[in-house]
Amino acid sequence: MRFAVFLAFTLFAHFASGQTQIDPEAAGIMNVNRSIETQERMIVAANPLAARAGEEIMATGGSAVDATIAALLVLNVVEPQSSGIGGGAFALVHSSSGLTSWDAREKAPAGATPGLFMENGKPLQFLAAASSGRSIGVPGLLRLMETLHERHGKLPWQDLFQPAIGMARDGFEVSPRLAHLLAVYSERLAEFEAADVFLPDGKPLSAGTVLKQPQLAKTLEDIATNGADYFYTGTLAHDVVAAANRSSRPGTLSLDDLKFYEVIERPAICHPFRIFHICGMGPPSSGATTTGQILMLLDQFELDELEVDDPMLWHLFASASRLAYADRAYYLADSDFVKVPVGGLLDPDYIGSRAQLIDRFKAQEDKAVAGDPPQQSAAHWAPDLQEDLPGTTHLSVIDREGLAISLTASIETAFGSGRMAGGFLLNNQLTDFSFRPWSTDGLLIANAPAPQKRPRSSMSPTIVYLDEKPIVIIGSPGGSRIPEYVSQSLIAMLVYNLDPVSAAELPHVSHRNSGSVTVEPDMPTHVVEGLEALGYKVNTKQMTSGLNIIQITRAGKLIGGSDPRREGLATGI
Repeated sequence: MRFAVFLAFTLFAHFASGQTQIDPEAAGIMNVNRSIETQERMIVAANPLAARAGEEIMATGGSAVDATIAALLVLNVVEPQSSGIGGGAFALVHSSSGLTSWDAREKAPAGATPGLFMENGKPLQFLAAASSGRSIGVPGLLRLMETLHERHGKLPWQDLFQPAIGMARDGFEVSPRLAHLLAVYSERLAEFEAADVFLPDGKPLSAGTVLKQPQLAKTLEDIATNGADYFYTGTLAHDVVAAANRSSRPGTLSLDDLKFYEVIERPAICHPFRIFHICGMGPPSSGATTTGQILMLLDQFELDELEVDDPMLWHLFASASRLAYADRAYYLADSDFVKVPVGGLLDPDYIGSRAQLIDRFKAQEDKAVAGDPPQQSAAHWAPDLQEDLPGTTHLSVIDREGLAISLTASIETAFGSGRMAGGFLLNNQLTDFSFRPWSTDGLLIANAPAPQKRPRSSMSPTIVYLDEKPIVIIGSPGGSRIPEYVSQSLIAMLVYNLDPVSAAELPHVSHRNSGSVTVEPDMPTHVVEGLEALGYKVNTKQMTSGLNIIQITRAGKLIGGSDPRREGLATGI
């Protein structure tokens, strides 16, 4: 079991010491490059073809940004269910000039209304909303690629597209993961032109089938030649708008919505944890605040007294998550539209007061209510319980000059809206808004839809610092559980000194203020029984995170690991 594997690493040399016991020649997991140790550069991505494309770009003189762009484009070809140019992203970029944080989240069209997903006074069913044109936000990924390339790119823009163009034109072998998801979602995809690509003759592609996507290849060639403007103001913009505005339930996406889209540089949100400084993405992402609250709450307890497989540790984790997700539901939204008390949510005194609500020896079965942090708005909100669904990817990249990137990209639900333009899938990110704009007692929900507003996200690209130097680059897909996945892995690495793969392998524990705790099927029996003895109702579910992690030791070694729950790869030299 994975749990037994990571317990073997509890005697692993201290994380910050620069020493490592990883044997790159060892059998098993090391040989499939789930974990790898290098000295100069590294990329960890959700698909081996994307990771290798990024590594080849750096090998020919490209920067970490160049590698990230090439890998993202390949992911659009080989992992279309999770990300692509029809979606958006958040990115943290550490360079010699410091840390920057980039918001390329999709925006609602100017024609969106608070009742975007309401019909006859009731919210739409999720799949009906997700498959509608109303769900499609203005994609931001290409503008982000362009922005980062202008600042940190070394190779020509056109060169970065060539690996993806070749795979789209000449084909690639469908992976078992993609084949499985096509089978699961085949009925939904059959409603759209995506069926022509992924369901030839009405049947989902099987693993090993060579998939060619000539229309996507042509689109990528045109963007490589004409730049991102071809997407936002050129011929392709008309195709995107047409796809979003088709029946049934057409959206209101316009050419002006695309033309005036902007990537926003926002302040990174940082907080302490033990001796470390952890930085992440602020609103409209809930990543940094939710992860930050979980970790800062746990910092109020003596975690060193507990073993990594102690039920008490995971009781404290669930309790911290319960409180953090209560605040997330109440306060987190697009900070350009509502005042989000980020500083208050991470205020040490506020965290201390919230920690006092945790009963160390007993589960709290009732749902937590949001706290009263400093800096909060005078407005009264209602909690938003809309759940983000997983259709996301994450890349962690660092080059020989120390340029480091943590980037999470998404099209929301698997295969997004199911609608296509130019051979790529369009997102359904607007379903991350609350479907109900008001609560039953008439209070506005902070994450309600509005024209040109960005929906709340759970994406949590994160960089950990020690002595002002990055030591961990991390992130994951996984919908609203992403902050829990990232927090858990950071606890494993920063408290219990686990290496990236061992941290990613840890069986997940999730609470999200749901009234019960969820664990993965391979959680040891004594942990489950211990949680039940504390009063938890324990549910069992596979939680398919996709953590991709790079650890940088004091000695400058790079240790990379990719979550075994997916098909990712760590590679470099």
